[in-house]
Amino acid sequence: MKHLLRKCRFCKIYTLYEKCTNCHNPTVDPHPPKFSLGDKYIRYRIEGKYLNNE
Repeated sequence: MKHLLRKCRFCKIYTLYEKCTNCHNPTVDPHPPKFSLGDKYIRYRIEGKYLNNE
């Protein structure tokens, strides 16, 4: 399922468009990804999250 609601990282406003109507920067999906204990790729997602923040 694709989420329609988007959020601008810079303005912190919500919109339905791929680009912010205020500052024209790309928007992101504000919804967290689905979580499953049976997910066999969770290790790689966690490693990627912590490696990208450093």
